[in-house]
Amino acid sequence: MTTTPLPGTIAQPVEHRLEIKKSVFLARLTPVDSVERADAVVTAIRKRDWDARHHCTALVVGERADRQRSSDDGEPAGTAGVPMLEVLRHRDVTDVVAVVSRWFGGVKLGAGGLVRAYGASVAAALDEAAWVDRVPLTHVTAEVPHADAGRVLASLHTWADAHGAVLDDPRYGAAATLALRVSPQDVDAARAEVAAITSGAVTALVGETTVVDRPRP
Repeated sequence: MTTTPLPGTIAQPVEHRLEIKKSVFLARLTPVDSVERADAVVTAIRKRDWDARHHCTALVVGERADRQRSSDDGEPAGTAGVPMLEVLRHRDVTDVVAVVSRWFGGVKLGAGGLVRAYGASVAAALDEAAWVDRVPLTHVTAEVPHADAGRVLASLHTWADAHGAVLDDPRYGAAATLALRVSPQDVDAARAEVAAITSGAVTALVGETTVVDRPRP
């Protein structure tokens, strides 16, 4: 089974300042987890930088970037919010609100110039951002007798390193509970590995799949 990669996001807010023909474009990208949170970020920026002529916005929210919105905020239709949103879409990012505030310098840029300026502002900010990958991982657990736990755990460490899996700290009760988080396509392989290590004595159980954030190298 294969899975479609999820959009990534940014780890923390980032800014980029661009000046074109005396107009200043200040792009601010903020990680958010809802449209409501994005709206609050926009409101705060508007209040803080009240002297800017425009605060154009684009947002993408949702595990699969399914909620999207943009605003030209008084710039000619299609010259600000849409190109900003297109950059976010093209870069495959989600849970981000982009606000580009413009202080007008007295020289009109024309529709093409505005499209380039607003899009470039967001792209440059993304280039400076610390990225986070969203990875779906499935929990696989195995209960192993204490006498075998060390040997099985060592083998699972080796397997996890080779398959990009995460090995959780073992839990000790009546037996040792060993837990892996693996890519959905590797679930069968993980179960087969547990069976092989224990000569078929232990059957690994499959749990829920959750999305984990991983800093991008």
